[in-house]
Amino acid sequence: MARQRRSDDWGFPRWRSYGDKGSEAAKVRLCDRVNCNEPGTCPAPKAPNKPERWYFCEKHAGEYNKGWNYFAGLDKDEAARRAAEENRDASAFRQSAHYQWAGPGDGSRSRDEMRALDILGLDPDAEFETIRKAYRAMAKQLHPDVNPDDEEAALEFQKVQAAYDVLKKAEEQRQALG
Repeated sequence: MARQRRSDDWGFPRWRSYGDKGSEAAKVRLCDRVNCNEPGTCPAPKAPNKPERWYFCEKHAGEYNKGWNYFAGLDKDEAARRAAEENRDASAFRQSAHYQWAGPGDGSRSRDEMRALDILGLDPDAEFETIRKAYRAMAKQLHPDVNPDDEEAALEFQKVQAAYDVLKKAEEQRQALG
């Protein structure tokens, strides 16, 4: 009777022996755009409501989708209804932001912005002009040139400076979006 050998199969596919399966090259689908040699990882429909797909690289998928209109082929009422549904869902998500820990009640500011406003001693609904005035007043009091040997004032100045930077960046992003 032949002696039983120990199995190489431990029940997990990645622990099995490689065998001859790993010797061939992996097949990569290239971008369907002419003269592009990037991998085609982004599927795009060839025609509306058809199963055929183009496979583009990320750059060419962006070009393909640039002229795409979500509301094409819909009458005005249906397009308005779908747009209202999209806006409703987006506003519902925006309203739910106030459930975040330590976030503002209306979801308009992030936690970092709220901390920065607290450092400056301002209310959560403060306008940026008020923020700028409070920062300048505190900077004049705490600046190391005004308090040359006061390390505590220097640390407080750094906190105020960082808080203003956070609020300024957030305001710039709001201006860019709005």
